[in-house]
Amino acid sequence: MGQDNPFNEQLWFRLIDDFICHLRLEKGLSNNTIEGYATDLSFFVSFVKGLGIDEPSKLTPTAVLSWLVHQRNHGMHARTISRRLSSLRSFFNFLRNERLVEANPVAVIQNPKLGLYLPDVLSIEDVERLLAVVEMSTPLGLRDRALLELTYACGLRASEAVTLQLPHIHWDPAYVRVTGKGQKERVVPIGDVALEILKEYLLKARPVLNKAIQSEFLFTGRNGRPLTRQRFWQILKTYALKAGLKAEISPHSLRHSFATHLLEGGADLRVVQMLLGHSSITTTQIYTHLDLQHLREVHKRFHPRA
Repeated sequence: MGQDNPFNEQLWFRLIDDFICHLRLEKGLSNNTIEGYATDLSFFVSFVKGLGIDEPSKLTPTAVLSWLVHQRNHGMHARTISRRLSSLRSFFNFLRNERLVEANPVAVIQNPKLGLYLPDVLSIEDVERLLAVVEMSTPLGLRDRALLELTYACGLRASEAVTLQLPHIHWDPAYVRVTGKGQKERVVPIGDVALEILKEYLLKARPVLNKAIQSEFLFTGRNGRPLTRQRFWQILKTYALKAGLKAEISPHSLRHSFATHLLEGGADLRVVQMLLGHSSITTTQIYTHLDLQHLREVHKRFHPRA
């Protein structure tokens, strides 16, 4: 945050005061409820101050999602996060009705389900530790490293990773064509690190594992048959324990880490949603015109292992 663009804390709290007056005079809410809104919004202002978002009109959905991840990583329960998100959404609805902002950046963000936590996310350091413990001197070890690298690099679901076939991998430019839920297809660039490991696996390990059956599946066992989701989970749990990570880590943790690390690095929320093939945010559909080269540039710029 540079000196030419100072954080306008006075503006933020003046608008919050206007919102509180609106709640008291026009909505007739109780003092306890109003105090809850004020506290929630105060916490949010402290967070965006660190991001350098100097006024409400500059807030983006990406920043809101980063705030949710930040709270989850600091142990906030889903109920607390949901309440704070609702407070923020109401505040921006007020600003929009007053024509102080053009759009509500919170409108596209769904509240976490009550009683549940936001998805487990590994730190970048944890991912590095996990991958580092995989011994690549054996065909199975090399397969496992390629499987974990590609899953994390591309944000794959477990079912997507174990059903990948050789024709789904494209080399120039490097990307994987994934068929996700509802048979929806998406294209995800492959980062340089994962690409090199994948090439080594295909050259040195996969021919050994596929002697019995000439399978089209990318990741197989010794008998040439594709891995199952359960086997993928077992493989990951073994390495997580070896790396000293929590035992309940799952393949979906790598997918959530993929998305979180991109967002924390500054990637646009809409692009990340497109890379994930996630349809719960309806605005994703209007960005399907983004071409592969744009996706590759964003991925290479923001993913820590690209």
